[in-house]
Amino acid sequence: MNKLPFGRANYTLMVIGVVIILLGFIVMSLDTEEFGFGALGLTIGPLIVMGGFILEFFAILRRPTNQ
Repeated sequence: MNKLPFGRANYTLMVIGVVIILLGFIVMSLDTEEFGFGALGLTIGPLIVMGGFILEFFAILRRPTNQ
């Protein structure tokens, strides 16, 4: 009997989501405008972070296929 609450695919998606979230924060830190008010810091980076959180929610709510 499997004691883990999630399946292998869920954990893989969670790791990918964390990497995407970190990538979004790195993109936000690359903004060269003062106080991060450029396109990278205000638009592109937060959209990448939001995509990572959406993937995390999907990974948590996805039902494992082995049950």
